Amino acid sequence: MTDRLPLLRWALLGVALVVLVVFLVAQRQSVDVSYGESPSGKGSVEEGAAGEIKDADLPSVERMTDMVEADPVVRLPGSVAYWDSQRVRAAIGGEDVRILVAPPGLTKEQQKDVDAVENADIRIKGTEVSGSLYQVSSDDLPSWRGQFATGDVTSLLLTLVAATRDQPTPDDVDLFTSRAPTAAELAAVTADLRASRPHLAEGATLTRMPKNAATAFPDDDPLVVALPQQPFGEPAPDYGSALEKAFPDKPILVMYGYWIDYRGPHADEFADVAAAAFYGRFADRVSRYAYPQGNVLGTYLDTVTDVRYAGLFDRPLPYRPFDPLRVALPALPWLFAACVLGFLALSARSLLGPGRAPRRPPARLAGLTTLAIEMSGLSHDAALARGLGKLTAARAALEEDLPDRHVRRLLGEAEGELDQAARTLGRPDLRPGAYLAGGVE
Repeated sequence: MTDRLPLLRWALLGVALVVLVVFLVAQRQSVDVSYGESPSGKGSVEEGAAGEIKDADLPSVERMTDMVEADPVVRLPGSVAYWDSQRVRAAIGGEDVRILVAPPGLTKEQQKDVDAVENADIRIKGTEVSGSLYQVSSDDLPSWRGQFATGDVTSLLLTLVAATRDQPTPDDVDLFTSRAPTAAELAAVTADLRASRPHLAEGATLTRMPKNAATAFPDDDPLVVALPQQPFGEPAPDYGSALEKAFPDKPILVMYGYWIDYRGPHADEFADVAAAAFYGRFADRVSRYAYPQGNVLGTYLDTVTDVRYAGLFDRPLPYRPFDPLRVALPALPWLFAACVLGFLALSARSLLGPGRAPRRPPARLAGLTTLAIEMSGLSHDAALARGLGKLTAARAALEEDLPDRHVRRLLGEAEGELDQAARTLGRPDLRPGAYLAGGVE
Protein backbone atom coordinates (compact mmCIF):
# COMPACT_ATOMS: atom_id res chain seq x y z
CA MET A 1 0.00 0.00 0.00
CA THR A 2 2.85 2.40 0.81
CA ASP A 3 4.21 2.26 -2.73
CA ARG A 4 0.84 3.45 -4.06
CA LEU A 5 0.63 6.56 -1.87
CA PRO A 6 2.82 8.84 -4.06
CA LEU A 7 0.73 7.90 -7.11
CA LEU A 8 -2.48 8.64 -5.21
CA ARG A 9 -1.09 11.93 -3.96
CA TRP A 10 -0.29 13.20 -7.46
CA ALA A 11 -3.58 11.85 -8.80
CA LEU A 12 -5.45 13.97 -6.24
CA LEU A 13 -3.47 17.04 -7.29
CA GLY A 14 -4.29 16.37 -10.94
CA VAL A 15 -8.01 16.00 -10.20
CA ALA A 16 -7.95 19.24 -8.19
CA LEU A 17 -6.39 21.12 -11.10
CA VAL A 18 -8.93 19.72 -13.57
CA VAL A 19 -11.83 20.65 -11.27
CA LEU A 20 -10.43 24.17 -10.86
CA VAL A 21 -10.13 24.68 -14.63
CA VAL A 22 -13.66 23.36 -15.26
CA PHE A 23 -15.10 25.62 -12.56
CA LEU A 24 -13.32 28.75 -13.83
CA VAL A 25 -14.29 28.08 -17.47
CA ALA A 26 -17.91 27.50 -16.42
CA GLN A 27 -17.93 30.85 -14.59
CA ARG A 28 -16.71 32.65 -17.71
CA GLN A 29 -19.28 30.91 -19.92
CA SER A 30 -22.22 31.49 -17.56
CA VAL A 31 -22.03 35.29 -17.53
CA ASP A 32 -25.03 35.63 -19.87
CA VAL A 33 -27.08 32.78 -18.37
CA SER A 34 -30.54 33.91 -17.23
CA TYR A 35 -33.46 32.24 -15.51
CA GLY A 36 -34.77 29.94 -18.18
CA GLU A 37 -33.22 31.02 -21.49
CA SER A 38 -36.12 32.30 -23.58
CA PRO A 39 -36.29 30.99 -27.16
CA SER A 40 -38.09 34.11 -28.43
CA GLY A 41 -36.73 36.16 -31.33
CA LYS A 42 -36.53 39.37 -29.28
CA GLY A 43 -33.02 40.14 -30.52
CA SER A 44 -33.93 40.17 -34.23
CA VAL A 45 -36.39 43.12 -34.34
CA GLU A 46 -34.45 46.00 -35.90
CA GLU A 47 -36.02 49.35 -36.75
CA GLY A 48 -36.36 49.81 -40.47
CA ALA A 49 -35.96 46.08 -41.18
CA ALA A 50 -38.95 44.61 -39.34
CA GLY A 51 -41.44 44.51 -42.18
CA GLU A 52 -42.43 48.18 -42.11
CA ILE A 53 -44.89 49.25 -44.82
CA LYS A 54 -43.49 52.26 -46.72
CA ASP A 55 -46.05 53.09 -49.36
CA ALA A 56 -47.37 56.45 -48.18
CA ASP A 57 -47.63 59.27 -50.69
CA LEU A 58 -46.56 62.68 -49.47
CA PRO A 59 -46.81 66.15 -51.11
CA SER A 60 -43.69 68.24 -51.45
CA VAL A 61 -42.52 70.40 -48.58
CA GLU A 62 -43.65 73.54 -50.46
CA ARG A 63 -47.11 72.09 -51.05
CA MET A 64 -47.50 71.04 -47.39
CA THR A 65 -46.36 74.50 -46.28
CA ASP A 66 -49.03 76.11 -48.45
CA MET A 67 -51.67 73.72 -47.10
CA VAL A 68 -50.78 74.52 -43.49
CA GLU A 69 -50.82 78.22 -44.27
CA ALA A 70 -54.35 77.90 -45.64
CA ASP A 71 -55.84 75.64 -42.96
CA PRO A 72 -54.96 75.31 -39.23
CA VAL A 73 -55.52 71.52 -39.36
CA VAL A 74 -54.22 69.65 -42.40
CA ARG A 75 -54.88 65.92 -42.71
CA LEU A 76 -52.85 64.23 -45.41
CA PRO A 77 -54.27 61.15 -47.17
CA GLY A 78 -53.87 57.97 -45.10
CA SER A 79 -53.76 59.78 -41.74
CA VAL A 80 -54.93 57.65 -38.79
CA ALA A 81 -54.69 60.08 -35.83
CA TYR A 82 -57.83 61.65 -34.31
CA TRP A 83 -58.63 63.72 -31.25
CA ASP A 84 -61.37 65.46 -29.31
CA SER A 85 -61.48 68.78 -31.15
CA GLN A 86 -63.34 70.65 -28.42
CA ARG A 87 -60.87 69.67 -25.67
CA VAL A 88 -57.83 70.49 -27.80
CA ARG A 89 -59.33 73.78 -29.03
CA ALA A 90 -60.12 74.79 -25.44
CA ALA A 91 -56.53 74.01 -24.40
CA ILE A 92 -55.11 76.07 -27.29
CA GLY A 93 -57.39 78.99 -26.57
CA GLY A 94 -57.19 81.87 -29.00
CA GLU A 95 -53.67 81.15 -30.23
CA ASP A 96 -52.94 80.36 -33.83
CA VAL A 97 -51.68 76.74 -33.65
CA ARG A 98 -51.21 74.90 -36.94
CA ILE A 99 -51.41 71.06 -36.97
CA LEU A 100 -50.09 68.83 -39.76
CA VAL A 101 -51.29 65.21 -39.67
CA ALA A 102 -49.30 62.75 -41.81
CA PRO A 103 -49.94 59.02 -42.36
CA PRO A 104 -47.81 56.28 -40.80
CA GLY A 105 -45.33 54.34 -42.89
CA LEU A 106 -43.19 57.26 -44.00
CA THR A 107 -39.63 56.67 -45.09
CA LYS A 108 -36.82 58.47 -43.32
CA GLU A 109 -36.71 61.06 -46.09
CA GLN A 110 -40.48 61.62 -45.91
CA GLN A 111 -40.30 62.07 -42.16
CA LYS A 112 -37.64 64.74 -42.69
CA ASP A 113 -39.93 66.44 -45.20
CA VAL A 114 -42.73 66.63 -42.62
CA ASP A 115 -40.33 68.06 -40.07
CA ALA A 116 -39.24 70.64 -42.67
CA VAL A 117 -42.72 72.24 -42.77
CA GLU A 118 -41.74 75.17 -40.56
CA ASN A 119 -45.17 76.79 -40.21
CA ALA A 120 -46.62 73.60 -38.63
CA ASP A 121 -46.61 74.04 -34.85
CA ILE A 122 -47.61 70.43 -34.20
CA ARG A 123 -46.71 67.48 -36.42
CA ILE A 124 -48.38 64.08 -36.17
CA LYS A 125 -46.79 61.16 -38.02
CA GLY A 126 -49.00 58.12 -37.62
CA THR A 127 -49.93 58.63 -33.97
CA GLU A 128 -46.58 60.11 -32.95
CA VAL A 129 -47.06 63.70 -31.73
CA SER A 130 -44.27 66.28 -31.70
CA GLY A 131 -43.92 70.02 -31.82
CA SER A 132 -41.37 72.74 -31.14
CA LEU A 133 -38.68 71.02 -29.08
CA TYR A 134 -41.00 68.41 -27.61
CA GLN A 135 -42.17 64.92 -28.44
CA VAL A 136 -44.81 63.30 -26.27
CA SER A 137 -45.72 59.63 -25.88
CA SER A 138 -48.18 57.50 -23.95
CA ASP A 139 -47.01 55.72 -20.84
CA ASP A 140 -49.90 53.61 -19.52
CA LEU A 141 -52.25 50.91 -20.79
CA PRO A 142 -55.42 53.05 -21.24
CA SER A 143 -53.46 55.61 -23.27
CA TRP A 144 -51.84 52.93 -25.45
CA ARG A 145 -55.23 51.27 -25.97
CA GLY A 146 -56.86 54.47 -27.20
CA GLN A 147 -53.86 55.37 -29.35
CA PHE A 148 -53.49 52.02 -31.12
CA ALA A 149 -57.12 50.85 -31.16
CA THR A 150 -58.78 54.07 -32.42
CA GLY A 151 -55.89 56.45 -33.27
CA ASP A 152 -56.77 58.72 -30.33
CA VAL A 153 -54.05 61.31 -29.64
CA THR A 154 -56.15 63.68 -27.50
CA SER A 155 -54.06 63.22 -24.34
CA LEU A 156 -50.83 63.60 -26.31
CA LEU A 157 -51.97 66.90 -27.84
CA LEU A 158 -53.14 68.26 -24.47
CA THR A 159 -49.80 67.32 -22.93
CA LEU A 160 -47.84 68.97 -25.76
CA VAL A 161 -49.87 72.20 -25.57
CA ALA A 162 -49.31 72.34 -21.79
CA ALA A 163 -45.57 71.73 -22.20
CA THR A 164 -45.15 74.51 -24.75
CA ARG A 165 -46.88 76.91 -22.32
CA ASP A 166 -44.94 75.74 -19.26
CA GLN A 167 -48.20 74.58 -17.68
CA PRO A 168 -48.73 71.52 -15.44
CA THR A 169 -49.21 68.25 -17.28
CA PRO A 170 -52.95 67.58 -17.56
CA ASP A 171 -54.57 64.28 -16.64
CA ASP A 172 -54.89 61.73 -19.44
CA VAL A 173 -58.22 61.51 -21.22
CA ASP A 174 -59.49 57.97 -21.86
CA LEU A 175 -62.05 58.17 -24.67
CA PHE A 176 -62.07 54.46 -25.52
CA THR A 177 -65.48 52.85 -25.02
CA SER A 178 -66.81 49.40 -25.82
CA ARG A 179 -70.10 47.61 -26.39
CA ALA A 180 -71.32 44.04 -26.52
CA PRO A 181 -71.07 42.63 -30.06
CA THR A 182 -74.33 41.93 -31.86
CA ALA A 183 -75.48 38.35 -32.34
CA ALA A 184 -74.54 38.47 -36.00
CA GLU A 185 -71.07 39.87 -35.27
CA LEU A 186 -70.41 37.25 -32.61
CA ALA A 187 -71.72 34.42 -34.80
CA ALA A 188 -69.34 35.32 -37.62
CA VAL A 189 -66.38 35.36 -35.23
CA THR A 190 -67.21 32.14 -33.40
CA ALA A 191 -67.80 30.29 -36.68
CA ASP A 192 -64.21 30.95 -37.76
CA LEU A 193 -62.76 30.15 -34.34
CA ARG A 194 -64.68 26.84 -34.08
CA ALA A 195 -63.25 25.96 -37.51
CA SER A 196 -59.74 26.40 -36.00
CA ARG A 197 -58.88 29.48 -38.03
CA PRO A 198 -58.40 33.11 -36.99
CA HIS A 199 -61.21 35.55 -37.68
CA LEU A 200 -59.99 38.24 -40.07
CA ALA A 201 -62.39 41.15 -40.31
CA GLU A 202 -62.53 43.36 -43.39
CA GLY A 203 -59.70 45.86 -43.27
CA ALA A 204 -57.48 43.72 -41.02
CA THR A 205 -53.96 43.11 -42.31
CA LEU A 206 -53.32 39.83 -40.48
CA THR A 207 -53.05 37.00 -43.01
CA ARG A 208 -51.99 34.01 -40.89
CA MET A 209 -50.97 33.03 -37.39
CA PRO A 210 -47.31 33.69 -36.53
CA LYS A 211 -45.25 30.52 -36.02
CA ASN A 212 -44.21 31.53 -32.51
CA ALA A 213 -47.78 31.21 -31.18
CA ALA A 214 -47.01 27.63 -30.08
CA THR A 215 -43.99 28.83 -28.10
CA ALA A 216 -45.90 31.63 -26.40
CA PHE A 217 -48.88 29.37 -25.58
CA PRO A 218 -47.54 25.78 -25.51
CA ASP A 219 -50.52 24.33 -23.64
CA ASP A 220 -53.25 25.42 -26.08
CA ASP A 221 -53.40 27.20 -29.43
CA PRO A 222 -54.70 30.76 -28.98
CA LEU A 223 -57.88 31.97 -30.64
CA VAL A 224 -57.21 35.12 -32.67
CA VAL A 225 -59.57 37.84 -33.86
CA ALA A 226 -58.05 40.58 -36.07
CA LEU A 227 -59.96 43.83 -36.56
CA PRO A 228 -58.84 47.05 -38.26
CA GLN A 229 -58.39 50.28 -36.32
CA GLN A 230 -61.78 51.13 -34.84
CA PRO A 231 -63.66 54.35 -35.70
CA PHE A 232 -62.72 57.15 -33.33
CA GLY A 233 -65.52 58.17 -30.96
CA GLU A 234 -67.58 55.00 -31.48
CA PRO A 235 -67.79 52.06 -29.05
CA ALA A 236 -65.69 49.10 -30.13
CA PRO A 237 -67.23 45.61 -29.96
CA ASP A 238 -65.95 43.84 -26.84
CA TYR A 239 -65.26 40.45 -28.36
CA GLY A 240 -62.93 39.43 -25.53
CA SER A 241 -65.64 39.29 -22.85
CA ALA A 242 -68.08 37.47 -25.14
CA LEU A 243 -65.53 34.92 -26.32
CA GLU A 244 -64.46 34.16 -22.77
CA LYS A 245 -67.93 32.80 -22.16
CA ALA A 246 -68.06 30.88 -25.44
CA PHE A 247 -64.55 29.40 -25.10
CA PRO A 248 -63.73 29.03 -21.38
CA ASP A 249 -60.10 28.34 -20.43
CA LYS A 250 -58.87 29.13 -23.96
CA PRO A 251 -56.26 31.85 -24.62
CA ILE A 252 -57.90 34.58 -26.71
CA LEU A 253 -56.19 37.43 -28.57
CA VAL A 254 -58.31 40.23 -30.05
CA MET A 255 -56.48 42.81 -32.18
CA TYR A 256 -58.04 46.26 -32.55
CA GLY A 257 -55.63 47.75 -35.07
CA TYR A 258 -52.33 47.54 -33.23
CA TRP A 259 -53.87 47.09 -29.76
CA ILE A 260 -53.88 43.46 -28.53
CA ASP A 261 -56.42 42.44 -25.89
CA TYR A 262 -55.63 39.15 -24.12
CA ARG A 263 -58.31 37.09 -22.39
CA GLY A 264 -58.15 33.58 -20.98
CA PRO A 265 -56.10 31.65 -18.39
CA HIS A 266 -54.28 33.89 -15.89
CA ALA A 267 -55.56 37.02 -17.65
CA ASP A 268 -55.82 38.99 -14.38
CA GLU A 269 -52.15 38.56 -13.56
CA PHE A 270 -50.69 38.09 -17.01
CA ALA A 271 -52.43 40.36 -19.53
CA ASP A 272 -51.29 43.70 -18.07
CA VAL A 273 -47.71 42.51 -17.58
CA ALA A 274 -47.40 41.29 -21.17
CA ALA A 275 -49.06 44.42 -22.62
CA ALA A 276 -46.92 46.80 -20.54
CA ALA A 277 -43.74 44.92 -21.50
CA PHE A 278 -44.61 45.00 -25.21
CA TYR A 279 -45.94 48.55 -25.60
CA GLY A 280 -43.40 49.97 -23.18
CA ARG A 281 -40.70 48.79 -25.56
CA PHE A 282 -42.29 49.16 -29.00
CA ALA A 283 -44.98 51.85 -28.69
CA ASP A 284 -42.82 54.58 -30.23
CA ARG A 285 -42.11 52.49 -33.30
CA VAL A 286 -45.67 51.22 -33.69
CA SER A 287 -46.96 54.79 -33.47
CA ARG A 288 -44.59 56.04 -36.18
CA TYR A 289 -44.48 53.19 -38.69
CA ALA A 290 -47.07 51.10 -40.50
CA TYR A 291 -46.78 47.35 -39.91
CA PRO A 292 -48.78 44.33 -40.99
CA GLN A 293 -50.74 43.14 -37.98
CA GLY A 294 -48.92 39.79 -38.22
CA ASN A 295 -45.60 41.50 -37.46
CA VAL A 296 -47.03 43.28 -34.43
CA LEU A 297 -48.69 40.08 -33.17
CA GLY A 298 -45.51 38.06 -33.70
CA THR A 299 -43.44 40.48 -31.63
CA TYR A 300 -46.13 40.53 -28.94
CA LEU A 301 -45.99 36.72 -28.80
CA ASP A 302 -42.21 36.92 -28.32
CA THR A 303 -42.88 39.18 -25.34
CA VAL A 304 -45.38 36.64 -23.99
CA THR A 305 -42.71 33.94 -24.29
CA ASP A 306 -40.21 36.10 -22.41
CA VAL A 307 -42.72 36.68 -19.62
CA ARG A 308 -43.42 32.95 -19.34
CA TYR A 309 -39.71 32.11 -19.16
CA ALA A 310 -39.06 34.87 -16.62
CA GLY A 311 -40.75 32.77 -13.93
CA LEU A 312 -42.97 35.63 -12.77
CA PHE A 313 -46.01 33.47 -12.09
CA ASP A 314 -46.59 30.44 -9.88
CA ARG A 315 -47.15 27.95 -12.66
CA PRO A 316 -45.02 25.44 -14.57
CA LEU A 317 -42.46 26.89 -16.95
CA PRO A 318 -41.91 25.46 -20.43
CA TYR A 319 -39.64 22.40 -20.58
CA ARG A 320 -35.97 23.09 -20.06
CA PRO A 321 -33.43 20.35 -20.96
CA PHE A 322 -31.36 18.86 -18.12
CA ASP A 323 -27.97 20.54 -17.79
CA PRO A 324 -25.40 18.32 -15.97
CA LEU A 325 -22.93 21.19 -15.59
CA ARG A 326 -25.55 23.43 -13.96
CA VAL A 327 -26.36 20.64 -11.45
CA ALA A 328 -22.75 19.68 -10.72
CA LEU A 329 -21.31 23.19 -10.61
CA PRO A 330 -22.09 23.86 -6.89
CA ALA A 331 -20.23 20.66 -5.90
CA LEU A 332 -17.01 21.47 -7.78
CA PRO A 333 -15.52 23.81 -5.11
CA TRP A 334 -16.07 21.13 -2.45
CA LEU A 335 -14.49 18.45 -4.65
CA PHE A 336 -11.53 20.76 -5.27
CA ALA A 337 -11.09 21.37 -1.54
CA ALA A 338 -11.25 17.63 -0.78
CA CYS A 339 -8.59 16.84 -3.39
CA VAL A 340 -6.28 19.58 -2.08
CA LEU A 341 -6.67 18.38 1.52
CA GLY A 342 -5.96 14.80 0.45
CA PHE A 343 -2.84 15.93 -1.41
CA LEU A 344 -1.61 17.92 1.61
CA ALA A 345 -2.28 15.03 4.01
CA LEU A 346 -0.36 12.54 1.86
CA SER A 347 2.45 15.07 1.37
CA ALA A 348 2.75 15.57 5.14
CA ARG A 349 2.79 11.80 5.65
CA SER A 350 5.61 11.46 3.15
CA LEU A 351 7.63 14.25 4.79
CA LEU A 352 7.10 13.11 8.38
CA GLY A 353 8.03 9.51 7.60
CA PRO A 354 6.74 6.47 9.50
CA GLY A 355 4.84 8.27 12.17
CA ARG A 356 2.01 5.76 11.68
CA ALA A 357 0.82 2.29 12.65
CA PRO A 358 3.57 -0.39 12.53
CA ARG A 359 4.18 -2.03 9.20
CA ARG A 360 3.97 -5.81 8.96
CA PRO A 361 7.52 -6.48 7.60
CA PRO A 362 9.38 -5.56 10.87
CA ALA A 363 7.86 -8.55 12.73
CA ARG A 364 9.13 -10.93 10.06
CA LEU A 365 12.50 -9.17 10.11
CA ALA A 366 12.77 -9.70 13.86
CA GLY A 367 11.98 -13.40 13.56
CA LEU A 368 14.50 -14.00 10.81
CA THR A 369 17.13 -11.95 12.64
CA THR A 370 16.67 -14.10 15.75
CA LEU A 371 17.04 -17.25 13.64
CA ALA A 372 20.20 -15.92 11.99
CA ILE A 373 21.76 -15.10 15.38
CA GLU A 374 21.04 -18.61 16.64
CA MET A 375 22.46 -20.21 13.50
CA SER A 376 25.63 -18.04 13.57
CA GLY A 377 26.96 -20.02 16.56
CA LEU A 378 26.55 -23.28 14.67
CA SER A 379 27.70 -22.49 11.17
CA HIS A 380 29.94 -20.25 9.13
CA ASP A 381 28.25 -21.15 5.85
CA ALA A 382 28.33 -18.56 3.12
CA ALA A 383 24.56 -18.82 2.77
CA LEU A 384 24.22 -17.67 6.39
CA ALA A 385 26.46 -14.65 5.69
CA ARG A 386 24.41 -13.75 2.62
CA GLY A 387 21.21 -14.05 4.65
CA LEU A 388 22.58 -11.68 7.31
CA GLY A 389 23.46 -9.21 4.56
CA LYS A 390 19.93 -9.35 3.18
CA LEU A 391 18.47 -8.77 6.66
CA THR A 392 20.72 -5.73 7.15
CA ALA A 393 19.60 -4.36 3.78
CA ALA A 394 15.93 -4.93 4.71
CA ARG A 395 16.41 -3.04 7.98
CA ALA A 396 18.00 -0.12 6.11
CA ALA A 397 15.13 -0.11 3.61
CA LEU A 398 12.65 0.19 6.45
CA GLU A 399 14.53 3.08 8.01
CA GLU A 400 14.57 4.90 4.67
CA ASP A 401 10.83 4.25 4.24
CA LEU A 402 11.32 2.42 0.96
CA PRO A 403 8.34 0.65 -0.62
CA ASP A 404 6.98 -2.47 1.07
CA ARG A 405 7.55 -4.67 -1.95
CA HIS A 406 11.28 -3.87 -1.84
CA VAL A 407 11.47 -4.84 1.86
CA ARG A 408 9.50 -8.06 1.25
CA ARG A 409 11.82 -8.99 -1.60
CA LEU A 410 14.90 -8.59 0.62
CA LEU A 411 13.28 -10.61 3.41
CA GLY A 412 12.32 -13.33 0.93
CA GLU A 413 15.89 -13.55 -0.29
CA ALA A 414 17.18 -13.62 3.32
CA GLU A 415 14.75 -16.43 4.18
CA GLY A 416 15.97 -18.46 1.18
CA GLU A 417 19.62 -18.10 2.27
CA LEU A 418 18.83 -19.08 5.88
CA ASP A 419 16.88 -22.11 4.64
CA GLN A 420 19.91 -23.17 2.57
CA ALA A 421 22.17 -22.77 5.62
CA ALA A 422 19.81 -24.88 7.78
CA ARG A 423 19.79 -27.70 5.19
CA THR A 424 23.60 -27.64 5.09
CA LEU A 425 23.67 -28.02 8.91
CA GLY A 426 21.19 -30.85 8.72
CA ARG A 427 18.88 -29.02 11.14
CA PRO A 428 15.31 -29.11 9.80
CA ASP A 429 14.14 -27.38 12.98
CA LEU A 430 16.17 -24.30 12.01
CA ARG A 431 14.61 -23.95 8.59
CA PRO A 432 12.68 -20.63 8.55
CA GLY A 433 9.38 -22.34 7.77
CA ALA A 434 9.64 -24.56 10.87
CA TYR A 435 11.31 -21.99 13.11
CA LEU A 436 8.81 -19.24 12.48
CA ALA A 437 6.00 -21.81 12.40
CA GLY A 438 4.11 -19.70 9.86
CA GLY A 439 3.27 -17.07 12.47
CA VAL A 440 5.32 -14.17 11.15
CA GLU A 441 5.28 -12.64 7.69
